[in-house]
Amino acid sequence: MIHLVFQQADVAVLKKAIELDVNLQGEVFEIKDEFAVGPLKHLNTEEGWEARLEWWRTLLKHTPYNSELVGSFDDRKTVQTIRERLTETPDEPLWIWMGQNGHDVCGYFWLINELASLQGRVNILFMNNLPFINEKGGLFYPSNLHEILPKEFIKAKKLSRTITASEWETDVEEWNRLAAENSMVRILEGGKKITDKGEDFYDTDILGALTEESQKGNRAMHHILSKMKIKTGDVFLLHRMIQLAQNGQLELNGDPTKGWKEFDVKLVTQRLQMEQPNQT
Repeated sequence: MIHLVFQQADVAVLKKAIELDVNLQGEVFEIKDEFAVGPLKHLNTEEGWEARLEWWRTLLKHTPYNSELVGSFDDRKTVQTIRERLTETPDEPLWIWMGQNGHDVCGYFWLINELASLQGRVNILFMNNLPFINEKGGLFYPSNLHEILPKEFIKAKKLSRTITASEWETDVEEWNRLAAENSMVRILEGGKKITDKGEDFYDTDILGALTEESQKGNRAMHHILSKMKIKTGDVFLLHRMIQLAQNGQLELNGDPTKGWKEFDVKLVTQRLQMEQPNQT
């Protein structure tokens, strides 16, 4: 059995679940990219794929992270490895584990397009608005797989089902739509319904979490992420913070490339916003 998830934290919790249940034994693969943001056009070509990598490089240049992270993995190679494994072992199934969030669902749509030749061999376990028991024994509805206790994964395996032929058709069509729209932000509205949004979609979350009191970058990012209902990664959020600073809505002092504690950020007062015209 091959397992596949879309977030690094999901790998660890699924491996713990596998240790508890011999019937789940198998290798765990991860699709690492965040397909809920950034360009998607022509990713089936080398030019389109490189354009996406260059977009990530541009964002990473202004963060504490090393821009060389881009290219350190290739999800296409992960898919190729899985295809080869399934070809060599015709009886081995692939289980795709997916949480109720845009990151996982957008990753799924990209993946399903790449696995079109394996119809009938792929199962899905979609935690779509399902209750689980937390550490305190209460019921909750997780958005991400890593929020689920390992022992609860054992129960979740009963949800495994083969992706139907009609789903293959509609889900590949949905990926083609997302790629053609090529928006910078995509959010999950329920089920597997993805809606395109503009690049400034998260600006309201950023501005709403900050104050006119200066905060270190790490504290500011923590506040933003803790208040967001629809989440995205810190790289994209920092990119938008820099854009908002350039537009005169935030004041950002220091150098984000040197570390999260090496810059301060705060809202620009209303008086200063009225005095300073927006910059493009």
